Amino acid sequence: MDQKEGRNRVIIENVKPEIDHSEFPIKRVVGDKVDVEADIFCDGHDLLRSELLYKHAGDADWTISGMEKKVNDRWKGSFFVKKQGEYHYTLRAWVDRIDTWNHDIIKKIDAEVDVRSDLAEGIQLIDTVVSAYKTMSPKVRSYLSDVAALFASDKNIREKTVPILNEELYEVLYDYPIRKFITTYPSGLRVRVERKKAAFSSWYEFFPRSLGSGTKIHGTYADCIRHLKYVADMGFDVVYLPPIHPIGESHRKGKNNAVEASPGEPGSPWAIGSAEGGHKSSHKELGTLEEFRELVKNAADHNIEIALDIAFQCSPDHPYVNEHPEWFRHRPDGTIQYAENPPKKYQDIYPFDFESEDWEGLWNELKSIFIFWIGQGVRIFRVDNPHTKSLRFWGWVIDEIHQEHPDIIFLSEAFTRPKVMYHLAKRGFTQSYTYFTWRNSKKELTRYFEELVMTDAREFFRPNLWPNTPDILPQFLQYSGKSGFITRAILAATLSSSYGIYGPAFELMDNISRDEGGEEYHNSEKYEIKDWDVERKNSLRPILKQLNKIRHENQALQNNHSLRFHEIHNENLIAYSKHTDDYSNIILTVVNLDPYHSHSGWIHFKLTDIKMKENDSYQVHDLLGGAYYLWHGDQNYTELNPGVSPAHIFRIRRKIRTEQDFDYFM
Repeated sequence: MDQKEGRNRVIIENVKPEIDHSEFPIKRVVGDKVDVEADIFCDGHDLLRSELLYKHAGDADWTISGMEKKVNDRWKGSFFVKKQGEYHYTLRAWVDRIDTWNHDIIKKIDAEVDVRSDLAEGIQLIDTVVSAYKTMSPKVRSYLSDVAALFASDKNIREKTVPILNEELYEVLYDYPIRKFITTYPSGLRVRVERKKAAFSSWYEFFPRSLGSGTKIHGTYADCIRHLKYVADMGFDVVYLPPIHPIGESHRKGKNNAVEASPGEPGSPWAIGSAEGGHKSSHKELGTLEEFRELVKNAADHNIEIALDIAFQCSPDHPYVNEHPEWFRHRPDGTIQYAENPPKKYQDIYPFDFESEDWEGLWNELKSIFIFWIGQGVRIFRVDNPHTKSLRFWGWVIDEIHQEHPDIIFLSEAFTRPKVMYHLAKRGFTQSYTYFTWRNSKKELTRYFEELVMTDAREFFRPNLWPNTPDILPQFLQYSGKSGFITRAILAATLSSSYGIYGPAFELMDNISRDEGGEEYHNSEKYEIKDWDVERKNSLRPILKQLNKIRHENQALQNNHSLRFHEIHNENLIAYSKHTDDYSNIILTVVNLDPYHSHSGWIHFKLTDIKMKENDSYQVHDLLGGAYYLWHGDQNYTELNPGVSPAHIFRIRRKIRTEQDFDYFM
């Protein structure tokens, strides 16, 4: 047994944040603060000292920061992450002989107990400190020598203990800890630090082929470039494109997901690959790779990034099918198994077999697809159905890519079981689709988002909220009218720092489903070229523009960790707030979840939570309607008519008191 190790009396446990015993890193973006907590204690009554150590993976030395004891042996420390990449952090603690001695001797002095032996111990501690710190300044060394001489002198106890009682000695010794029998937390804690768009982004999806200049004319990258101004005007900063590759001819799907396509029908972009090429090729009617790169460049001029859909599946006509048949699963009759989701059949899609004997060759080829499009200027990927591919593959490929390209963002489109969705996020996906699309009631929304932001999930799972997608027309949007669309947009844009819409279907309020009770669009754009009249007068374009403007002007809406729900006695009204860490920006959102009727209620907004007094008055500014209100105390009345506006987005202006006792609102 290591006897020295056996003398380490301090225990460190229940460290937060830590994901699966440090198997996976937590996530932050550049500039974020990492708060670290742990239970730290030992036997007996000795006092402890604890430190938080952290460094960027590229740094040689650790930075050391002290931790503060809170309640019930809980300690807390923090540090900021200042650059991309991986940070490491850990904790260490030991019995603090100096603090323990100082604490005990003060108690004895107060109790008028003999402290001569304690003063002798103090001399030993001073000698230990002076010997340990060779670089100690002459001034400090001289001071400590004088104190030790005072302790050993014939002066009375009152004079000897002056440096102790005025805390001067302790303040000097605090900077020279005696680190002995240190317990260091054994797990390698990590932080994955990404660029700020990883945590705050506004996505807009459109099909390039539907942007042609005439009826059913196939759009091009040049048409996409012309459309960028429309998207930028609404304030979106990510344009997401469905697959832009050649589309297979075999078993091509027709209008409304018909099993057979009629002549001239374009097929589904997710049926990737033909004689023209596969995942590293561009659909010839969209344009060349050079023209695609021009689109990426023009998007950047509008402060927009192009996000590309990556769907790891193949049309029967994909070159991989002939070149690497071993990458696909075969039936007993030798034919390749197409995709199925009973009762649905996708004869136009062959999934990859991640149990292939040549799994390493498959993994490397799929990685090369990402590398190819990174070479074309893409820095954001939306990954189609990652939960149907090997989870370990995603961990490997994302880590491999991040080693060379740490700015790449991956969005996981996994509408599947919660644990699988969470695991994909742990494996490295930057953002994730969520169940928001189907959470409509106050109880559903509150419970779900409390799970996302008030549990360990907040450390690795970044929600990206989508009211609709090409695959999903939620039933709520089918019957709720204009108010319903606005409600869902406001919820998405304010509950999460990242959200997206599938347009122009959303802003033009396309709400016709293929089947009653179903969630597929009638005449879905996935199977045909659509003609969208984006200049239509009843478009939601103005409200989307306003929402994005509010998001960009209020930093409170650019984080998720501060989300808190507030009591309001009406099940049709939901109220929640967000704030910056310094409370300089506070947003309170109130939404009427009933698209048909007016509702009112009293909001319980606790002022002490935003560093105000219980009965203070303060100003609220409705950023949607423009009105200003003066509120008082913790409870205030609100009413929402969905025919006028289904929501308030209030900017809270706190009352600030100056030293001159002059009040003003901030």
